[in-house]
Amino acid sequence: MLADLLPWWEAGRSVGMATVVATFRSAPRQPGASMLVGPEGQAVGSVSGGCVEGAVYELAQTVMATGAPVLQRYGVSDDDAFTVGLTCGGILDLFIEDVSRRTFPELGEVAADIAAERPVAVATVVEHPDPVLIGCRLVVHPEGGAVSGTLGSERADAALIDDVRGLLGAGRTETLTYGPDGERRGEGLRVFVASYAPRMRMLVFGAIDFAAAVARVGSFLGYAVTVCDARPVFATASRFPEADEVVVQWPHKYLAQEVAAGRIDQRTVICVLTHDPKFDVPVLEIALRLPEVGYVGAMGSRRTHEDRTRRLLDAGLTAEELSRLASPIGLDLGARTPEETAVSIAAEIIALRWGGGGERLGELAGPIHHHEPYERV
Repeated sequence: MLADLLPWWEAGRSVGMATVVATFRSAPRQPGASMLVGPEGQAVGSVSGGCVEGAVYELAQTVMATGAPVLQRYGVSDDDAFTVGLTCGGILDLFIEDVSRRTFPELGEVAADIAAERPVAVATVVEHPDPVLIGCRLVVHPEGGAVSGTLGSERADAALIDDVRGLLGAGRTETLTYGPDGERRGEGLRVFVASYAPRMRMLVFGAIDFAAAVARVGSFLGYAVTVCDARPVFATASRFPEADEVVVQWPHKYLAQEVAAGRIDQRTVICVLTHDPKFDVPVLEIALRLPEVGYVGAMGSRRTHEDRTRRLLDAGLTAEELSRLASPIGLDLGARTPEETAVSIAAEIIALRWGGGGERLGELAGPIHHHEPYERV
């Protein structure tokens, strides 16, 4: 979406932008999804998969004409669920604003940060008793980095900066609520925080045929994929074209280096596919002791798992640390081929991330979307 917005902004044009800032029940898109209405009426992107885009398009044109941003809620219409409502039964809060060099002068710098994969967050006031403050922004970098813009008061800015940096560190996008002057207990000020952090990482240890399929699926899901193996004859870029990098190094040494460099966090998933104790036990010793990591899975039969567990216990790992290990790796999909196995691994990662149970949706009742990410402990 930024690739479409930026040329218009650079040319000094105004663009209507509708952004999903909150969702309830089975809303089809997540916070951060956006739709643009270009200066010649072009429509780019989607906020609901087609349910309310027509109404949003018209409202965006009005906002472009008046310059006054709007927070609009869309849900199922009481009279006719197929008019301007969401047929899925969900609810969306959309913030529609006019984006230009005048209203968002920092956009060029934000775009440069995103292109360079430097973490940056944009906090936008979407609701406030004083309409003049709606649309005000803070652009926030990680601890020690710069902050630009203002939400209208030093107190509100101070409250937001700490919270926004917390969200940015976790790579989370969400709406925060405060009192009108940034009071932590209160209502009236709603701020949408869009976090632009580097891509989530997938570390695949073991340069086997299953690793090629896992790398392919991980790349498809948006991860920055690294394949690592100590054997140079197997760890080659030609065997793993979908991986962002292929590293020839002992897995545990590479992981230790990444930990020391601060590049492993709760947005990192680790797949150990070697099923060879001289490779997988040392790297799992490090991975399972990490205080923050999104997922650690290891491939192997149940006999391999039992042997590996004994070796890890002998190495001094606790029962709590071992409980973080997904082994045998993946969900029970009946997978046999490398590609099917990769899908089962990806399914387990997704289920753990969002709190899904892995059951068949047709046999369950209630909402099909999980809106709060699952945090491993």
